Amino acid sequence: MTEKLLAEFMDGETLKAALQRVRGAGHAALEAFTPYPIEDLADHLGLDRSRIRVAMLVGGLTTAAFAFALQWYSAVIDYPIDSGGRPLNSWQVFLLVPFEIGIFAAALSGVIAFFRSCRLPRLHDALFDIPGFERATQDRYFLLTASGDNTADLRTVLTEAGAVAVTELREP
Repeated sequence: MTEKLLAEFMDGETLKAALQRVRGAGHAALEAFTPYPIEDLADHLGLDRSRIRVAMLVGGLTTAAFAFALQWYSAVIDYPIDSGGRPLNSWQVFLLVPFEIGIFAAALSGVIAFFRSCRLPRLHDALFDIPGFERATQDRYFLLTASGDNTADLRTVLTEAGAVAVTELREP
């Protein structure tokens, strides 16, 4: 069973040093909560880049291609209207609607991907029950770590690294 511990630190440099010690001891560092971005912290945590841009690109291009194909099908195959001898499959006529629909679908895909990456809507998190965690947006630095069976070793590593408080996270 994986135990999660939340360690509180007074400054960002101590947090980064503790992160390196936790990773060096073979434990997992899951997340860091800081009042402002700390340089290279995401790299040390091993976080992946956001996939929101990819979701927006795929959503926008797919929807735009579908809108273009739908217009082409309706004008060329389903209901062709000869208007002054112009060609039925003139692609320039079909570009405005797919562009508009593609931009809208990309924005909608981005919002959905953002909510999914933030695990929203989730109105309560077990971290909110920890006293003092609200200071993560003001002047404290928190590191969420995970340990397999050796929680006492992880607690010792965090305390020796300069943690002010180490709290066990109890998830429902």
